[in-house]
Amino acid sequence: MRPTAATAVPETAQPAPTDDLDGGRLESWLARAVEGYAGPLEVRRFAGGQSNPTYQLITPHRRYVLRRKPAGPLLRSAHAVDREFRAIRALRDAGYPVPQAFALCDDDSVIGSMFYVMEMVEGRILWDGRLPDATPTERAAIYDAQIQVLARLHVLEPQEIGLADFGPAGNYYGRQVARWTKQYRASEQDPIPEMDRLIDWLPRSLPPERPARVVHGDFRLDNMVFHPSEPRVVAVLDWELSTLGDPIADLTYLLMQWVMPPGERNSLLDADLAALGIPDVEACLARYGELTGQSVDSLDWCFAYNLFRLAAILQGVAGRFLAGNASSERAARAAGRVRPLAMTAWQFALKAGARG
Repeated sequence: MRPTAATAVPETAQPAPTDDLDGGRLESWLARAVEGYAGPLEVRRFAGGQSNPTYQLITPHRRYVLRRKPAGPLLRSAHAVDREFRAIRALRDAGYPVPQAFALCDDDSVIGSMFYVMEMVEGRILWDGRLPDATPTERAAIYDAQIQVLARLHVLEPQEIGLADFGPAGNYYGRQVARWTKQYRASEQDPIPEMDRLIDWLPRSLPPERPARVVHGDFRLDNMVFHPSEPRVVAVLDWELSTLGDPIADLTYLLMQWVMPPGERNSLLDADLAALGIPDVEACLARYGELTGQSVDSLDWCFAYNLFRLAAILQGVAGRFLAGNASSERAARAAGRVRPLAMTAWQFALKAGARG
């Protein structure tokens, strides 16, 4: 598989020059807050990052990444870059593959909102889940690497890595369903009957609690940096949604790729998995169980929940776009994805015992 750098991403995601930050104020702060920083500074903005705008900071000797809260009115508890900063610092100290976090700035006067700066990890970001440039053997190894690094996260004891208070204790799914219901309602446009049914059914059918672990919240292929030539994850990115909760929520979020509507990017629903060398859901579950000792039940409920959650997130993205606060033009298309995801979520709810 041809090695590429983390910056060698699809053209639409290439960082581009930008003037939406005050470079002078930012450089003064970097000189004070980031050990070893030396300018001059060039700022580029990544086209992705629909939730938290993300920038590449280029100096003569090294590159950094800056993640900030977006400007404008925000949904309560969203865009928590300070939590993301705390998570990657703790995980890095525990030996987990995340970027080094250098400094957090909560002074809005520097660039207009809270932000933090971390290292730019070099490697490959893989955007197409079918890995068209890979052989079947390489695909199998890359998919196994995803399960391995997820299992490494879920065997960590939060209290042993300084994250015992990183989320409320207990009732994880109940809290999550309530959170995403509120955020969906706050951004709701046209009524979607399946979302209304899910909002009614999910909190009445919560699965049993499991011991809490750090959950990433958006664990998927293109939130990982792979080694330039090996099927090995060198950094997991985008910890904005991380908290303490049920690790199977992370696992089934990753496995949504296998069950999402075919129109969704990276859906494997209609793929010939055997020919591609990509493991099926059952193989992934078995591998995860082997690595963590966890048994996986309530699978249909968890798929219904995660598809509902993704639909609610996308409704929020669409709402921010309409309000003029979304960080990417691609957010304009988010609204069209909500209904198909909600319909698929309801089908899993029916399998889990909901009444039509």
